[in-house]
Amino acid sequence: MKNDNISPEEPVRGGGKRGILYRLVLKICRGNERLAEILRFCIVGGVATVVDFVAMGITLYCFDPSLYPNFFNVFYGGGTPSVLASCVGTGVGFLVGLAVNYILSVLFVFDEKGNSRTFSGFVVFALLSAGGLAINVLGMYLFVDLAHWNEWLIKILLTLVVLVYNYVTRKLIIFRKRPQRGGEEGDGPADGAKG
Repeated sequence: MKNDNISPEEPVRGGGKRGILYRLVLKICRGNERLAEILRFCIVGGVATVVDFVAMGITLYCFDPSLYPNFFNVFYGGGTPSVLASCVGTGVGFLVGLAVNYILSVLFVFDEKGNSRTFSGFVVFALLSAGGLAINVLGMYLFVDLAHWNEWLIKILLTLVVLVYNYVTRKLIIFRKRPQRGGEEGDGPADGAKG
């Protein structure tokens, strides 16, 4: 999937034109479109993760500000939040991060838009993300509440697990090449599936 002759104004398969950030990532990846897609996914995931962490921090702080001398102590040097605060904070952060991730994934990550720009595409995106949320909340409960590990260490580890889950499920189910009319097959593993 290497393409050394990328025109800056070449239309993207899903519509629109390739922006400067898109072209920069592709250049860094030496024209390897799959690697560039994964790098764009990681950049978007990083932005969504920062949003997720800040939203979780705000939620933890709102639950019990007396645990923290100032807001930034939510991230280091504060008290231990309740299980309820950790789980609600994880949920709030994940949902806010989901919104950011959806918008940026549609606009920036995937060339093949599949059915991502439809209401049903958003619903599937949200349902797949609910699987990631379940992984996050269950992991926080098991490792923070039962095993008494640090909530931020677990949050980082779970973020890596969910990153892989999200890329694979979104690529195979939402952002896949639509089957072409007339019986021609596409090039994706999920091509031909109803959706």
